[in-house]
Amino acid sequence: MNTMKIILGFLLLALLSLLIYSCQPEQRKLSLKEAPFVWEGANTYFLLTDRFLDGNDSTEVYFDRTQPTAKLRGFEGGNIRGVIQKIEEGYFDELGVNAIWMTPLFEQIHGGVDEGTGFTYPYHGYWPKDWTALDPNFGSYADLQELVQVAHKHGIRLLMDVVLNHTGPVTEKDPQYPDNWVRTGPRCTYENQATAVTCTLVDNLPDIKTEADYEVELPPQLVEKWRAEGRLEEEQQELNQFFQETGLARTPANYIIKWLTDYVRELGIDGYRVDTVKHVEEEIWKELAQQAQRAFKEWKSAHPDAVLDQADFYMLGEIYGYSIGNGRIYDFGDTQVDFFDHGFDNLINFQFKYDAEGDYEAMFSTYDSLLQGPLKGKSVMNYGTSHDDGQPFDAKRERTYELGTKLLLTPGVSQIYYGDESGRSLIIPGTSGDATLRSPMNWDAFAKAETQELLAHWQKLGQFRRDHPAVGAGKHRLLSKAPYLFSRIYTKEDFEDRVLIGLDLDEGLKTIPVAGVFEDGTVLRDRYSDSRATVSGGELIMDTPHGILLLEVLE
Repeated sequence: MNTMKIILGFLLLALLSLLIYSCQPEQRKLSLKEAPFVWEGANTYFLLTDRFLDGNDSTEVYFDRTQPTAKLRGFEGGNIRGVIQKIEEGYFDELGVNAIWMTPLFEQIHGGVDEGTGFTYPYHGYWPKDWTALDPNFGSYADLQELVQVAHKHGIRLLMDVVLNHTGPVTEKDPQYPDNWVRTGPRCTYENQATAVTCTLVDNLPDIKTEADYEVELPPQLVEKWRAEGRLEEEQQELNQFFQETGLARTPANYIIKWLTDYVRELGIDGYRVDTVKHVEEEIWKELAQQAQRAFKEWKSAHPDAVLDQADFYMLGEIYGYSIGNGRIYDFGDTQVDFFDHGFDNLINFQFKYDAEGDYEAMFSTYDSLLQGPLKGKSVMNYGTSHDDGQPFDAKRERTYELGTKLLLTPGVSQIYYGDESGRSLIIPGTSGDATLRSPMNWDAFAKAETQELLAHWQKLGQFRRDHPAVGAGKHRLLSKAPYLFSRIYTKEDFEDRVLIGLDLDEGLKTIPVAGVFEDGTVLRDRYSDSRATVSGGELIMDTPHGILLLEVLE
């Protein structure tokens, strides 16, 4: 009898241990619905705030910016509220977007200039006058606060475009910052790092002396402006607190770092897209990243109920001419710099549009070897179109489906430029320079059947990428050249995601070998056609009217 009690006791103890073990969340596999957000495979939407959508239905122009401009070089009325509207309508959800990058929102110079392409106002956001305020043409601080909150409710992160290396041009309405803040020459010649950093990008674009190690007072025009706005004392108190807490010197760069990180600390901005990275000393970027991480942690601590996850603050950099083939190194000629080691998680890949001219596998396998090798833990952002690339992948919008397929299935982070998904024209008669790339979003075209068909293509691919970290961040493996099939598998801690993708397939009945990726008896769904079939004998037989297969496990 005693022996029987002992045996039963052991059995009960074993059963209890099994129940406890099975309930431990860290010991189970996360389901697809619980897939973590992974920056390395994000699907980002890039838009010019002024050109996307007017959510205020207002024609008001601020700061008397009423002088006639060259075509598409003035304010067109787009604003933050327009982005909020489209998020709430589900536009970005349907496109599979989980991060939005908007052009800079800071208060711009009040005047305009003729930079050789006709008279221009700062509609693009890259000519800052006051980093502590938003330009009312783009919206209010309350609008930005609401944007972050609405985006986060939809699982969308916000990348704030930041400018640190220059102010806006000098005009009659916009006096130059003091000489101990900026330089007005010489022009950059790019012979080495010094001639790319301690110089001005173009004429009349004062360059912040980011190398300065001496302390400076606030620019008098900011003091006068803040006093008139009734916030001088508040701004000075905040600056005193920041410099006391950080121990940083009151250099020009550190003032701007304080102003930039305020948006993170107060609003919960998720990351920066950093402009003109190679024109600033790399140590400055490391300091910006450290202070932004500090600010992000402070925001999370103060808003625990609003925190999306435990991801760190994200830094995306624009180094003109950087290619994924450069790996971690950018070569100035006399100096090689690892910007990934100075605060950056990602650099924009200017090579994608050229690689996309080749076949799928050459690009996919090459990118995989680099992202899973020397760039492991980091990433690159691929794009086919942008606001300042005069040679886009598809300038005539004749390969819109191809761009969607290649961009959204290539390893790395994808950047959809507003209108890629709707065929917005990139050739606007009467424009000069990059203005032709920046026309208002073609919302009127969405009533056309051909636009809806194109949009549906981008939506299917985008949602598949968003829902599967494996697409952008997983390990790529070629399964078959003909038919062209490959798998992507992403594993991290207690989560595994695997997909199988087929391209350029015959339409109709398809027999797809899936052994080694999916086991017999697994029910798979093709996200492109919404067809389902069960794996049997290491194969999947599926009848779809498309040449694309986006296969996932049906849960």
